Amino acid sequence: MMTAGYYAAVDWGTSSFRLWIIGEDGAVVAERRSAEGMTTAAKTGFHAVLDNHLAAVSAPAHLPIIICGMAGARQGWKEAGYLETPAALSAIASHAIAVPDVDRDIRILPGLAQRNDQHPDVMRGEETQLLGAAGMLGGGRHLVCMPGTHSKWVRLADETVEGFSTFMTGELFEAISRHTILSHAVADADGFAAESPAFAEAVRSARENPALATNLLFSVRAGQLLNNTGAADARARLSGTLIGLEIAGALAAAGRVDGICLVASGGLGALYRTALESQGLTVRVVDADEAVRAGLAAAARAIWPL
Repeated sequence: MMTAGYYAAVDWGTSSFRLWIIGEDGAVVAERRSAEGMTTAAKTGFHAVLDNHLAAVSAPAHLPIIICGMAGARQGWKEAGYLETPAALSAIASHAIAVPDVDRDIRILPGLAQRNDQHPDVMRGEETQLLGAAGMLGGGRHLVCMPGTHSKWVRLADETVEGFSTFMTGELFEAISRHTILSHAVADADGFAAESPAFAEAVRSARENPALATNLLFSVRAGQLLNNTGAADARARLSGTLIGLEIAGALAAAGRVDGICLVASGGLGALYRTALESQGLTVRVVDADEAVRAGLAAAARAIWPL
């Protein structure tokens, strides 16, 4: 049976693929998820990966496709380029590029670039989450946090991106916990609760003393040797230290804002919410999946109005 739909929305990450068939009423008609991100699709073929998922839900041949994320990277399907900040979020859809030589209308959304000699920065995929979240926030000045391997903190004024900063927190956590002396401290730790006192204390110490970053990191190992800190608490302290440093840097660059919006979900979202609220900050949470679908919907309706 053929799946009805108005368009298909795709969030194509480095290691993940998510597709939603969206009806005219905005409801999700069908959904597909896999680990066929850019790294896999670059080898097997982007068109082939997409067609297999469309066929699995019996999507009609005429269905247009809107894509965000790494399919638009230089190593992706078709490079979509970047909008330069300051950038109006409404310009994202108008700068989508069409994929040539395919049998349906496929558009890939651009990323955002901050061309600044002192603070150059780029994002790809998060701009679509931002587009969706902005529609839920209304006006005003917001600092939007989108945590991940490379966390993005965006300075948003109404629906204009004034600038943003990327923090390699997730990648650093992975590297430090696996390839430094701290690997001994966190070995065999399955995880820790977001409400962990060790996590909150590490966030506080790092935010208040960012100049002591490498000293605070070493204390994770020293605390285990001298105070018998357990592996779970050591992992909590490492995570809290890195997230606390990220928060300190993001707030220092933010200037005046009316509020903080956290675009996240799952365990990582819970950690960031706890970290921010432990510092007395008021946080509005937007689910990351809802944000990216809302952003893709806004772009699709701008490109293919009913």
